Amino acid sequence: MCCLLAIGGLIGPRIALLFAWLFTKEVDQAFSNLWLPFLGLLLAPWTTLFYSVAYAPVIGVSGFWGAAIVALGVLLDLGSYFGGGRARNR
Repeated sequence: MCCLLAIGGLIGPRIALLFAWLFTKEVDQAFSNLWLPFLGLLLAPWTTLFYSVAYAPVIGVSGFWGAAIVALGVLLDLGSYFGGGRARNR
């Protein structure tokens, strides 16, 4: 059960980002080129997904809530990469 949860945590945001990239314009509006969302898809999917959600076309990511959304994405990415080691040490 724990392994399925870990696999879902690693694959789930990538699938959500891929669907958002294919079926909405949010990812294309947030990034000016193809490489940043592609690298985000591989390395930091939560951050890339939350950045594209928090991005406003004229002003970018601004304000407390925009920064908080992106920071949550960073924390989720760091937790998905480094959280397993802490649980394994117990």
